Amino acid sequence: MPLEFEVLPTTAINLDTEQINQAVENSLKIKKQSQQWQTYINTLALLAFKEWLTERADSLTVNEDKCTVFQPAIANVIAAVANLQVGKFKVCLLTNDSLNDDEIVVPRAVVDLPEYIAHFYVSIEVLEEQETAIVSGFLSYQQLMEKQTAANLQPKTDWTYQIPVGWFAQEPDDLLLYLRCLEANAITLPVTNNQRTQILASMQTELMGLLPQLQLPNVELWQVLTWEQGSAVITNIELLNWLDNLQQQGHNYSLQDSLKDLFKLLTQPAINVGRWLWDELDELAQELSWQLLPNIAPGRAMRSPIEEFQVITNQLQSRGLEIPSQARGAYHDLLLAGIPLRLYAVTWTILSESDPLWTLLLVLGTSAQNTLPAYLKLRVSDQTSILVEQGINQEQGDSYLFTRVVGNWDEKFLVSVSLVNGVELTLPPFTFYPGRSH
Repeated sequence: MPLEFEVLPTTAINLDTEQINQAVENSLKIKKQSQQWQTYINTLALLAFKEWLTERADSLTVNEDKCTVFQPAIANVIAAVANLQVGKFKVCLLTNDSLNDDEIVVPRAVVDLPEYIAHFYVSIEVLEEQETAIVSGFLSYQQLMEKQTAANLQPKTDWTYQIPVGWFAQEPDDLLLYLRCLEANAITLPVTNNQRTQILASMQTELMGLLPQLQLPNVELWQVLTWEQGSAVITNIELLNWLDNLQQQGHNYSLQDSLKDLFKLLTQPAINVGRWLWDELDELAQELSWQLLPNIAPGRAMRSPIEEFQVITNQLQSRGLEIPSQARGAYHDLLLAGIPLRLYAVTWTILSESDPLWTLLLVLGTSAQNTLPAYLKLRVSDQTSILVEQGINQEQGDSYLFTRVVGNWDEKFLVSVSLVNGVELTLPPFTFYPGRSH
Protein backbone atom coordinates (compact mmCIF):
# COMPACT_ATOMS: atom_id res chain seq x y z
CA MET A 1 0.00 0.00 0.00
CA PRO A 2 1.30 3.50 -0.79
CA LEU A 3 2.37 5.54 2.18
CA GLU A 4 0.37 8.70 2.87
CA PHE A 5 2.40 11.68 3.95
CA GLU A 6 2.19 15.45 4.02
CA VAL A 7 4.77 17.43 2.10
CA LEU A 8 6.06 20.20 4.35
CA PRO A 9 6.70 23.61 2.82
CA THR A 10 10.20 25.06 2.94
CA THR A 11 8.96 27.75 5.34
CA ALA A 12 8.20 25.16 8.03
CA ILE A 13 9.76 25.92 11.41
CA ASN A 14 11.48 23.08 13.21
CA LEU A 15 10.76 22.87 16.93
CA ASP A 16 13.75 21.92 19.05
CA THR A 17 13.85 19.94 22.28
CA GLU A 18 14.05 23.06 24.45
CA GLN A 19 10.89 24.50 22.89
CA ILE A 20 9.02 21.23 23.26
CA ASN A 21 10.05 20.95 26.91
CA GLN A 22 8.96 24.53 27.53
CA ALA A 23 5.55 23.76 26.00
CA VAL A 24 5.20 20.63 28.11
CA GLU A 25 6.10 22.54 31.26
CA ASN A 26 3.57 25.26 30.48
CA SER A 27 0.80 22.77 29.74
CA LEU A 28 1.30 21.05 33.09
CA LYS A 29 0.24 24.28 34.82
CA ILE A 30 -3.30 23.62 33.54
CA LYS A 31 -5.24 21.72 36.19
CA LYS A 32 -7.86 20.34 33.80
CA GLN A 33 -6.23 17.50 31.90
CA SER A 34 -8.60 17.86 28.95
CA GLN A 35 -7.13 21.33 28.30
CA GLN A 36 -3.47 20.44 28.75
CA TRP A 37 -3.00 19.19 25.19
CA GLN A 38 -4.47 22.36 23.66
CA THR A 39 -2.25 24.53 25.86
CA TYR A 40 0.75 22.44 24.79
CA ILE A 41 -0.09 22.98 21.10
CA ASN A 42 -0.78 26.68 21.64
CA THR A 43 2.55 27.16 23.42
CA LEU A 44 4.38 25.47 20.54
CA ALA A 45 2.54 27.80 18.15
CA LEU A 46 3.69 30.84 20.11
CA LEU A 47 7.32 29.69 20.26
CA ALA A 48 7.27 28.94 16.53
CA PHE A 49 5.70 32.31 15.72
CA LYS A 50 8.34 34.15 17.73
CA GLU A 51 11.07 32.29 15.86
CA TRP A 52 9.35 33.05 12.56
CA LEU A 53 9.31 36.75 13.44
CA THR A 54 12.94 36.74 14.54
CA GLU A 55 14.08 35.19 11.27
CA ARG A 56 12.20 37.74 9.16
CA ALA A 57 11.80 40.91 11.22
CA ASP A 58 14.01 40.89 14.28
CA SER A 59 13.35 44.60 14.83
CA LEU A 60 9.77 43.87 15.93
CA THR A 61 9.37 43.66 19.70
CA VAL A 62 7.26 40.86 21.13
CA ASN A 63 5.63 41.33 24.52
CA GLU A 64 3.99 38.26 26.02
CA ASP A 65 3.38 39.67 29.52
CA LYS A 66 -0.40 39.55 29.00
CA CYS A 67 -0.42 36.55 26.71
CA THR A 68 -3.27 34.22 27.68
CA VAL A 69 -1.33 31.00 27.10
CA PHE A 70 0.85 31.84 30.12
CA GLN A 71 -2.12 32.55 32.38
CA PRO A 72 -3.48 29.11 33.33
CA ALA A 73 -6.91 30.32 34.42
CA ILE A 74 -7.49 31.96 31.02
CA ALA A 75 -5.74 29.28 28.97
CA ASN A 76 -8.10 26.81 30.61
CA VAL A 77 -11.14 28.46 28.99
CA ILE A 78 -9.76 30.14 25.83
CA ALA A 79 -8.15 27.70 23.39
CA ALA A 80 -6.10 30.32 21.53
CA VAL A 81 -3.04 32.49 22.08
CA ALA A 82 -4.66 35.87 22.71
CA ASN A 83 -3.27 39.23 23.90
CA LEU A 84 0.14 38.73 22.31
CA GLN A 85 1.65 42.15 21.63
CA VAL A 86 3.81 42.52 18.53
CA GLY A 87 5.03 46.07 18.11
CA LYS A 88 1.93 48.26 18.33
CA PHE A 89 -0.50 45.47 17.51
CA LYS A 90 -2.44 42.80 19.38
CA VAL A 91 -2.05 39.42 17.72
CA CYS A 92 -4.07 36.23 18.26
CA LEU A 93 -2.63 32.87 17.21
CA LEU A 94 -5.08 30.18 16.10
CA THR A 95 -3.88 26.60 15.78
CA ASN A 96 -4.81 23.50 13.87
CA ASP A 97 -2.88 20.26 13.60
CA SER A 98 -3.16 19.28 9.97
CA LEU A 99 -2.35 20.78 6.59
CA ASN A 100 -5.60 19.31 5.27
CA ASP A 101 -8.09 20.82 7.76
CA ASP A 102 -10.84 22.81 6.06
CA GLU A 103 -11.84 24.77 9.17
CA ILE A 104 -10.22 26.26 12.24
CA VAL A 105 -12.07 26.16 15.55
CA VAL A 106 -11.88 29.65 17.02
CA PRO A 107 -12.96 30.51 20.59
CA ARG A 108 -15.86 32.95 20.57
CA ALA A 109 -14.08 35.01 23.24
CA VAL A 110 -11.33 36.18 20.85
CA VAL A 111 -13.93 37.30 18.30
CA ASP A 112 -16.67 38.80 20.48
CA LEU A 113 -15.02 40.08 23.68
CA PRO A 114 -12.99 43.32 23.41
CA GLU A 115 -10.62 42.13 26.15
CA TYR A 116 -9.31 39.37 23.81
CA ILE A 117 -9.95 40.73 20.30
CA ALA A 118 -6.83 41.24 18.16
CA HIS A 119 -5.73 43.46 15.29
CA PHE A 120 -4.52 40.35 13.46
CA TYR A 121 -5.46 36.67 13.64
CA VAL A 122 -2.71 34.31 12.51
CA SER A 123 -3.29 30.70 11.51
CA ILE A 124 -0.53 28.31 12.58
CA GLU A 125 -0.40 24.60 11.79
CA VAL A 126 1.34 22.70 14.55
CA LEU A 127 2.44 19.24 13.38
CA GLU A 128 3.42 17.83 16.73
CA GLU A 129 4.62 14.42 15.53
CA GLN A 130 6.90 16.05 12.95
CA GLU A 131 8.03 18.62 15.56
CA THR A 132 7.22 21.34 13.08
CA ALA A 133 5.00 24.41 12.80
CA ILE A 134 3.88 26.47 9.80
CA VAL A 135 2.63 30.05 9.78
CA SER A 136 0.01 29.57 7.08
CA GLY A 137 -2.04 32.77 6.86
CA PHE A 138 -3.63 35.70 8.61
CA LEU A 139 -6.48 38.18 8.49
CA SER A 140 -7.23 41.44 10.22
CA TYR A 141 -10.10 42.04 12.63
CA GLN A 142 -11.88 44.16 10.01
CA GLN A 143 -11.59 41.38 7.43
CA LEU A 144 -12.84 38.84 9.95
CA MET A 145 -15.92 40.98 10.68
CA GLU A 146 -16.64 41.51 6.98
CA LYS A 147 -16.37 37.80 6.18
CA GLN A 148 -18.41 36.84 9.25
CA THR A 149 -21.22 39.19 8.20
CA ALA A 150 -21.15 38.10 4.57
CA ALA A 151 -21.28 34.41 5.52
CA ASN A 152 -23.73 34.98 8.40
CA LEU A 153 -21.38 32.87 10.51
CA GLN A 154 -22.96 32.02 13.87
CA PRO A 155 -21.25 30.70 17.01
CA LYS A 156 -21.72 27.09 18.05
CA THR A 157 -23.26 26.10 21.39
CA ASP A 158 -19.77 25.38 22.77
CA TRP A 159 -18.79 29.06 22.34
CA THR A 160 -16.68 28.54 19.22
CA TYR A 161 -16.76 29.63 15.60
CA GLN A 162 -15.74 27.25 12.82
CA ILE A 163 -13.91 29.51 10.40
CA PRO A 164 -12.93 28.31 6.91
CA VAL A 165 -9.19 27.99 6.43
CA GLY A 166 -9.62 29.88 3.15
CA TRP A 167 -10.29 33.07 5.09
CA PHE A 168 -6.61 33.01 6.11
CA ALA A 169 -5.33 32.66 2.55
CA GLN A 170 -3.21 35.81 2.62
CA GLU A 171 0.54 35.41 2.24
CA PRO A 172 2.03 35.30 5.77
CA ASP A 173 4.97 37.49 4.81
CA ASP A 174 2.50 40.31 4.10
CA LEU A 175 1.77 40.34 7.82
CA LEU A 176 5.33 41.52 8.43
CA LEU A 177 4.73 44.55 6.24
CA TYR A 178 1.61 45.47 8.20
CA LEU A 179 3.29 44.97 11.56
CA ARG A 180 6.18 47.23 10.56
CA CYS A 181 4.44 49.95 8.56
CA LEU A 182 0.76 50.14 9.48
CA GLU A 183 -0.52 52.40 12.23
CA ALA A 184 -2.41 50.54 14.96
CA ASN A 185 -5.39 52.90 14.72
CA ALA A 186 -5.86 51.87 11.08
CA ILE A 187 -7.64 48.80 12.45
CA THR A 188 -10.35 49.91 14.84
CA LEU A 189 -11.01 47.52 17.71
CA PRO A 190 -14.13 47.61 19.89
CA VAL A 191 -13.78 49.36 23.22
CA THR A 192 -13.84 47.33 26.43
CA ASN A 193 -17.16 47.54 28.25
CA ASN A 194 -16.66 49.82 31.25
CA GLN A 195 -19.80 48.41 32.87
CA ARG A 196 -18.25 44.99 33.54
CA THR A 197 -18.37 45.40 37.33
CA GLN A 198 -22.03 46.46 37.30
CA ILE A 199 -22.94 43.60 34.96
CA LEU A 200 -21.15 41.12 37.22
CA ALA A 201 -22.94 42.52 40.28
CA SER A 202 -26.33 42.18 38.55
CA MET A 203 -25.59 38.50 37.82
CA GLN A 204 -24.30 37.69 41.29
CA THR A 205 -27.32 35.72 42.48
CA GLU A 206 -27.62 33.54 39.39
CA LEU A 207 -23.86 32.93 39.18
CA MET A 208 -23.76 32.03 42.87
CA GLY A 209 -26.11 29.15 42.08
CA LEU A 210 -24.37 28.02 38.89
CA LEU A 211 -20.61 28.33 39.33
CA PRO A 212 -20.24 25.61 42.02
CA GLN A 213 -21.48 23.13 39.38
CA LEU A 214 -18.14 23.62 37.65
CA GLN A 215 -16.50 21.74 40.50
CA LEU A 216 -17.61 18.54 38.79
CA PRO A 217 -14.88 16.96 36.63
CA ASN A 218 -14.87 17.70 32.89
CA VAL A 219 -17.71 20.22 33.09
CA GLU A 220 -17.10 23.22 30.85
CA LEU A 221 -18.31 26.81 31.26
CA TRP A 222 -20.53 26.64 28.17
CA GLN A 223 -22.37 23.61 29.58
CA VAL A 224 -23.46 25.56 32.68
CA LEU A 225 -23.68 29.25 31.72
CA THR A 226 -25.32 31.32 29.03
CA TRP A 227 -22.97 33.31 26.80
CA GLU A 228 -23.93 36.53 28.62
CA GLN A 229 -23.05 34.92 31.95
CA GLY A 230 -19.90 33.41 30.48
CA SER A 231 -18.80 36.79 29.12
CA ALA A 232 -19.00 38.28 32.62
CA VAL A 233 -16.85 35.42 33.95
CA ILE A 234 -14.29 35.21 31.14
CA THR A 235 -13.55 38.95 31.34
CA ASN A 236 -12.77 38.81 35.07
CA ILE A 237 -9.39 37.30 35.90
CA GLU A 238 -10.10 37.03 39.64
CA LEU A 239 -13.24 35.01 38.95
CA LEU A 240 -11.37 32.82 36.48
CA ASN A 241 -8.63 32.23 39.05
CA TRP A 242 -11.26 31.24 41.60
CA LEU A 243 -12.75 28.75 39.14
CA ASP A 244 -9.28 27.45 38.33
CA ASN A 245 -8.83 26.62 42.02
CA LEU A 246 -12.33 25.23 42.39
CA GLN A 247 -11.20 21.63 42.84
CA GLN A 248 -9.34 22.72 45.98
CA GLN A 249 -12.26 24.79 47.29
CA GLY A 250 -14.92 23.68 49.70
CA HIS A 251 -12.98 21.17 51.74
CA ASN A 252 -12.20 23.22 54.82
CA TYR A 253 -14.48 26.18 54.16
CA SER A 254 -17.90 26.78 52.67
CA LEU A 255 -17.85 27.02 48.90
CA GLN A 256 -20.80 29.40 48.95
CA ASP A 257 -19.11 31.66 51.51
CA SER A 258 -15.95 31.75 49.41
CA LEU A 259 -17.87 32.68 46.26
CA LYS A 260 -20.01 35.22 48.10
CA ASP A 261 -16.88 36.88 49.49
CA LEU A 262 -15.29 36.94 46.04
CA PHE A 263 -18.24 38.79 44.52
CA LYS A 264 -18.05 41.39 47.26
CA LEU A 265 -14.33 41.82 46.65
CA LEU A 266 -14.99 42.29 42.93
CA THR A 267 -18.00 44.58 43.09
CA GLN A 268 -17.82 46.65 46.27
CA PRO A 269 -15.73 49.80 46.89
CA ALA A 270 -12.74 49.22 49.18
CA ILE A 271 -11.15 51.04 52.10
CA ASN A 272 -7.59 52.06 51.23
CA VAL A 273 -5.55 51.29 54.34
CA GLY A 274 -2.42 52.52 52.55
CA ARG A 275 -3.60 56.02 53.37
CA TRP A 276 -3.30 55.20 57.07
CA LEU A 277 0.48 55.30 56.72
CA TRP A 278 0.04 59.05 56.13
CA ASP A 279 -2.41 59.37 59.03
CA GLU A 280 -5.27 59.83 56.58
CA LEU A 281 -8.63 58.15 56.12
CA ASP A 282 -10.14 57.85 52.66
CA GLU A 283 -13.72 58.94 52.04
CA LEU A 284 -15.22 55.48 52.52
CA ALA A 285 -13.49 54.99 55.89
CA GLN A 286 -14.69 58.41 56.99
CA GLU A 287 -18.26 57.61 55.94
CA LEU A 288 -18.16 54.43 58.02
CA SER A 289 -16.76 56.27 61.07
CA TRP A 290 -13.40 54.52 61.25
CA GLN A 291 -11.10 56.22 63.79
CA LEU A 292 -7.34 56.40 63.31
CA LEU A 293 -5.07 55.19 66.09
CA PRO A 294 -1.99 57.27 66.95
CA ASN A 295 1.51 55.93 66.30
CA ILE A 296 1.64 52.34 67.44
CA ALA A 297 4.58 52.10 69.81
CA PRO A 298 4.80 50.46 73.24
CA GLY A 299 4.90 52.45 76.43
CA ARG A 300 2.90 55.50 75.45
CA ALA A 301 0.28 56.91 77.77
CA MET A 302 -3.06 56.45 76.03
CA ARG A 303 -6.73 56.68 76.75
CA SER A 304 -9.49 54.21 75.81
CA PRO A 305 -10.01 52.80 73.19
CA ILE A 306 -6.41 53.57 72.34
CA GLU A 307 -5.43 52.38 75.82
CA GLU A 308 -7.24 49.15 75.12
CA PHE A 309 -5.23 48.61 71.98
CA GLN A 310 -2.04 49.07 74.01
CA VAL A 311 -3.11 46.02 76.04
CA ILE A 312 -3.73 44.16 72.81
CA THR A 313 -0.29 45.14 71.50
CA ASN A 314 1.33 43.75 74.63
CA GLN A 315 -0.57 40.48 74.22
CA LEU A 316 0.58 40.21 70.60
CA GLN A 317 4.18 40.85 71.60
CA SER A 318 3.96 38.08 74.18
CA ARG A 319 2.85 35.78 71.35
CA GLY A 320 5.88 36.78 69.28
CA LEU A 321 4.22 39.24 66.91
CA GLU A 322 6.11 42.50 66.73
CA ILE A 323 4.31 45.50 65.28
CA PRO A 324 6.83 47.84 63.62
CA SER A 325 6.88 51.50 64.55
CA GLN A 326 5.84 52.55 61.05
CA ALA A 327 2.58 50.57 61.32
CA ARG A 328 -0.67 52.49 61.39
CA GLY A 329 -4.11 51.39 62.42
CA ALA A 330 -7.72 52.34 62.95
CA TYR A 331 -10.74 50.95 64.71
CA HIS A 332 -14.40 50.65 63.90
CA ASP A 333 -17.34 49.99 66.25
CA LEU A 334 -20.06 47.77 64.87
CA LEU A 335 -23.25 46.11 66.08
CA LEU A 336 -24.03 42.49 65.26
CA ALA A 337 -27.44 41.23 66.40
CA GLY A 338 -27.33 43.65 69.30
CA ILE A 339 -23.77 42.72 70.32
CA PRO A 340 -21.42 45.73 70.39
CA LEU A 341 -18.12 44.81 68.74
CA ARG A 342 -14.94 46.68 67.97
CA LEU A 343 -12.62 45.80 65.11
CA TYR A 344 -9.03 47.04 65.12
CA ALA A 345 -7.14 46.93 61.83
CA VAL A 346 -3.40 47.63 61.57
CA THR A 347 -1.30 47.73 58.41
CA TRP A 348 2.33 48.05 57.39
CA THR A 349 4.55 47.22 54.45
CA ILE A 350 6.93 44.27 54.29
CA LEU A 351 10.26 44.39 52.48
CA SER A 352 10.57 41.59 49.95
CA GLU A 353 13.21 40.55 47.45
CA SER A 354 10.54 40.22 44.77
CA ASP A 355 7.18 42.01 44.94
CA PRO A 356 6.40 44.50 47.72
CA LEU A 357 3.97 43.11 50.29
CA TRP A 358 1.54 44.57 52.78
CA THR A 359 0.01 43.03 55.86
CA LEU A 360 -3.31 43.47 57.61
CA LEU A 361 -3.55 42.65 61.31
CA LEU A 362 -7.11 42.28 62.60
CA VAL A 363 -8.21 42.24 66.22
CA LEU A 364 -11.87 41.72 67.06
CA GLY A 365 -13.17 42.46 70.53
CA THR A 366 -16.21 44.00 72.18
CA SER A 367 -16.53 47.74 72.62
CA ALA A 368 -17.91 47.07 76.10
CA GLN A 369 -14.74 45.09 77.02
CA ASN A 370 -16.76 41.94 77.65
CA THR A 371 -15.83 38.41 76.69
CA LEU A 372 -16.70 37.62 73.10
CA PRO A 373 -19.71 35.31 72.59
CA ALA A 374 -18.68 31.70 72.13
CA TYR A 375 -20.51 31.37 68.82
CA LEU A 376 -18.80 34.29 67.08
CA LYS A 377 -16.65 33.75 63.96
CA LEU A 378 -14.20 35.95 62.09
CA ARG A 379 -13.61 35.20 58.39
CA VAL A 380 -11.04 36.73 56.03
CA SER A 381 -11.01 36.09 52.27
CA ASP A 382 -8.98 37.25 49.30
CA GLN A 383 -9.74 36.95 45.58
CA THR A 384 -8.80 33.26 45.53
CA SER A 385 -10.39 31.72 48.61
CA ILE A 386 -11.20 31.96 52.30
CA LEU A 387 -7.89 32.46 54.10
CA VAL A 388 -9.01 32.35 57.73
CA GLU A 389 -12.16 31.30 59.54
CA GLN A 390 -11.58 31.63 63.24
CA GLY A 391 -13.85 31.06 66.22
CA ILE A 392 -13.63 31.55 69.95
CA ASN A 393 -11.87 29.08 72.21
CA GLN A 394 -14.71 28.44 74.66
CA GLU A 395 -12.41 26.93 77.27
CA GLN A 396 -10.19 30.02 77.39
CA GLY A 397 -13.02 32.53 77.16
CA ASP A 398 -11.13 34.75 74.71
CA SER A 399 -11.60 38.49 74.90
CA TYR A 400 -10.20 38.99 71.41
CA LEU A 401 -9.81 37.24 68.07
CA PHE A 402 -6.49 37.88 66.35
CA THR A 403 -5.54 37.14 62.76
CA ARG A 404 -3.03 38.47 60.26
CA VAL A 405 -2.89 38.16 56.47
CA VAL A 406 -0.24 39.18 53.94
CA GLY A 407 -0.66 40.02 50.27
CA ASN A 408 0.76 41.75 47.22
CA TRP A 409 -0.22 45.35 46.60
CA ASP A 410 -2.87 44.28 44.10
CA GLU A 411 -4.59 41.99 46.60
CA LYS A 412 -7.68 42.85 48.63
CA PHE A 413 -9.03 41.31 51.82
CA LEU A 414 -12.64 40.94 52.88
CA VAL A 415 -13.56 40.64 56.58
CA SER A 416 -16.81 39.12 57.81
CA VAL A 417 -18.11 38.59 61.34
CA SER A 418 -20.89 36.06 61.85
CA LEU A 419 -22.97 34.23 64.44
CA VAL A 420 -23.99 30.60 64.43
CA ASN A 421 -27.59 31.49 63.54
CA GLY A 422 -26.51 32.87 60.16
CA VAL A 423 -26.45 36.55 61.12
CA GLU A 424 -23.45 38.04 59.35
CA LEU A 425 -21.84 41.43 58.90
CA THR A 426 -19.33 42.01 56.10
CA LEU A 427 -17.15 45.10 55.98
CA PRO A 428 -16.06 46.75 52.72
CA PRO A 429 -12.89 45.19 51.29
CA PHE A 430 -9.50 46.41 52.47
CA THR A 431 -7.02 47.42 49.77
CA PHE A 432 -3.58 49.00 49.86
CA TYR A 433 -2.40 51.97 47.80
CA PRO A 434 0.11 53.92 49.89
CA GLY A 435 0.26 57.05 47.74
CA ARG A 436 -0.54 60.24 49.64
CA SER A 437 -3.63 62.21 48.65
CA HIS A 438 -3.38 65.78 47.45
